[in-house]
Amino acid sequence: QLQFAESGGGLVQPGGSLRLSCEAPGFSLAYYTIGWFRQAPGKEREGVACVSYSINYADYADSLKGRFTIGRDNRQNTVYLKMDGLQPEDTAIYYCAAHGGPDPGTCSIANPGQYHYWGRGTQVTVSS
Repeated sequence: QLQFAESGGGLVQPGGSLRLSCEAPGFSLAYYTIGWFRQAPGKEREGVACVSYSINYADYADSLKGRFTIGRDNRQNTVYLKMDGLQPEDTAIYYCAAHGGPDPGTCSIANPGQYHYWGRGTQVTVSS
């Protein structure tokens, strides 16, 4: 069964950076669209970024463009989320998720329900 594991979370000071990784041991991520989502305490889960698998098209939440970067490391069979300029409002549990099926060449984070496979999340805390 496809299961994801996120890593790389932790405590960071405002303005700092973190790089999260998503992997699925025993499975190739090369044929899945991957999304990153986050959920802060008391808030709904929100989309952060996604990357398609055919042409590595990437999309981001408007508020995060320029600070967050999603990408694939095919050699490591992982998908990463590089986060720069972190602020306290970025504090949340970050989840990676995936869906398969035909790749239209784009991806979307508007509907978390289209992602069928989810990790358990990794905590990111931004605080001084």
